[in-house]
This record gives sequence, C-alpha cells and structure tokens, in this order.
Amino acid sequence: MSMGNANTMAESFAIRPERPDDASAVAALDDDGFGPGRFAKTAYRLREGVAPEMALCLVAEREGKLVGSVRFWPIRVGDGQALLLGPLAVLAAERNHGIGVALMREGIARASATEYAAVVLVGDESYYARAGFKRLRGVSFPGPVDRARILGLTLTAEPAGDVRRARIDHAVCADGAPLGR
Repeated sequence: MSMGNANTMAESFAIRPERPDDASAVAALDDDGFGPGRFAKTAYRLREGVAPEMALCLVAEREGKLVGSVRFWPIRVGDGQALLLGPLAVLAAERNHGIGVALMREGIARASATEYAAVVLVGDESYYARAGFKRLRGVSFPGPVDRARILGLTLTAEPAGDVRRARIDHAVCADGAPLGR
C-alpha cells in the first residue's frame, strides 16, 4: 500500500488495488469528474466491450472513503501492445492534493512490470507531464480527437501507428447493442 505525500496527516491517503466491490464508487467518481457526455468520446468508445487490466486499476482512499481512481485498458498501437490510461478521476473536493498524480505513478510503476510497451491517453499535457507523458506525433486515434492531446509514455518501445482495441471481452456494448469488430 502506498501513501500519498501531502502537507498534513489529515491530507494523507492510501492507494490500493481496485476491488470488485469498488465498482459503484468508481462509477460515481467518473460521473463526478466527467459527466454523461464522456461516453461519446473516442477513448470511451475504445473501452466499450473491453475489460480493464484489473491488476493495474487502483483507487485512493482517505479515511475509508474512495477519493480517486485510475484504470488501464489494453489497446493496440500499430503492431504493439499498449495501455490506455483513464479515466483518472478524483473527487472534486479532494483535487489538488496529489491524488491523481500518485495514482498515475503507481499504475505506471506496475505497468512497467508487464508486457505492455507504452501507456497512451488523450488529455491535458500540462497535467500529465507530471507523470512523464509527452505529446505523440506518430499515433492516431479513430474518431474525433484533438491531436495535440494525444500523449504517451514509453515503457519499452515508443508507440506509433493507429490505435484500436486489443480485444473484445464483452460482445454487447453499454446500451445493449452488439459490438462491431
């Protein structure tokens, strides 16, 4: 278990692996941070029908309450295996205490021990650079994505190519319609 470094003991938090019984609290964090419009975004579409890499999914707790979460999803970038980071969510009242960065760093450390070559995401470079992410020029996502927000972190090989699902774990999407491959 990792402890977040904060200014006072009252601001400390613990990071631990996500458990199945955390699902509703993680969903509430995602709702709080991103709202219902997130499901139309390209990154969410890549996650649809795919199970996250649960060994890499983490939550942050403060005084027994979930205050943050991060998930990692398998994707393909060109011919390589990579992870899609996100959502990274921190309860609004708990932001700016280092929880999100601590979750990312712990997840990346765990991902470094896997077969995945890189971690990619779509996000704000000024925030994610704190965990080592930089803009990727040779990576393209399907659907509408601001190219300036495509970021990556190399674990063993720089990602390059088109992003697509690595696999389909569930043949039915969120609204009950079958997924196309």
